Amino acid sequence: MSSPIALDLTRSSVELTADICNIESVSGNEALLADSIHAALSGMPHLELFRNGNAVVAKTNLGRSQRVVIAGHLDTVPVNNNLPVRYSEEEGAEWLWGRGTVDMKAGVAVAVKLAAELTEPTYDITWIWYDNEEVASELNGLGRLARQSPELLHGDFAILGEPSNSTVEGGCNGTLRVEVRTHGVRAHSARAWKGENAIHKLAPALDALAAYVPATVTVDGLDYREGLSAVGISGGVAGNVIPDAAVLTVNYRFAPDKSAAEALAHVEHVFTGFEVVVTDSSEGARPGLTASMAQDFVAAVGAEPQPKYGWTDVARFSALGIPAVNFGPGDPSLAHTDDERVLAVQILECERALRSWLSK
Repeated sequence: MSSPIALDLTRSSVELTADICNIESVSGNEALLADSIHAALSGMPHLELFRNGNAVVAKTNLGRSQRVVIAGHLDTVPVNNNLPVRYSEEEGAEWLWGRGTVDMKAGVAVAVKLAAELTEPTYDITWIWYDNEEVASELNGLGRLARQSPELLHGDFAILGEPSNSTVEGGCNGTLRVEVRTHGVRAHSARAWKGENAIHKLAPALDALAAYVPATVTVDGLDYREGLSAVGISGGVAGNVIPDAAVLTVNYRFAPDKSAAEALAHVEHVFTGFEVVVTDSSEGARPGLTASMAQDFVAAVGAEPQPKYGWTDVARFSALGIPAVNFGPGDPSLAHTDDERVLAVQILECERALRSWLSK
């Protein structure tokens, strides 16, 4: 077992981002980074620390009337020759390049630094850094905490440090994945008329997708764009056999005005007459901007809130009745890319906004 790597929390949040990114933590390999964060915060009198697997929780207990939960995941998608972090300057702006700089170790670095430095915050704070966000939902460290230690997630408002260009992105779309299945009769392709081609039977389903116009739905003042897309197709057993089964995999990204059950009903209507089987489903989250704490936070950030189109763990907080938003450095479109990179100024702006709001 490796010893924790010493993190110097007096360094700038930009430098700390590079240090944290350089501790490789692809999903399932977060132990060293979790150990390093736990060690860096241990012994601080204003924080009570908890450990659950490779999730680290640090709480203040100052008797404040309200509590905010600030969370972020430690894991990244696999590295592809993009570590260690490198710096560059382009058109007068400083960039950090490397795996995790966007998703989402810049947000983690800001949170770790503020957890150490904010000894008398306006609100009590629960800081959470967790594992396995980038993989199967059942492995998600925040979900594990919710099941095993739900009291650690209690709060009046939550902020998830997902990349949002250091502006507030409210809520998130839900996601539903289904298989549209067809069945036929096998036959030799030289005598195709003796069979029924299951792949051909998918043609009306593909026509329905091609003609589909996704909606833009306004929820609590934010416009969420939906999407219904084929993401996979399979069928056939050999080059000379008429296939007797075929599967079209479809992903529906739905606005948070509807439940997963309502989303499924919509998809079943689009594919009326077909067998539709759910393979994955996650509820969305409403924007979470009506709470007074959220409005104060938006004012501190000083930018117009935007919707979050992708699914994030704000939905887990929403399911617990906690209004939650996304707020972190980095352009979400650069997450998971080989040229993943973040503007240094966005890291500093994220730190400024959070520090200002938590210290007012």
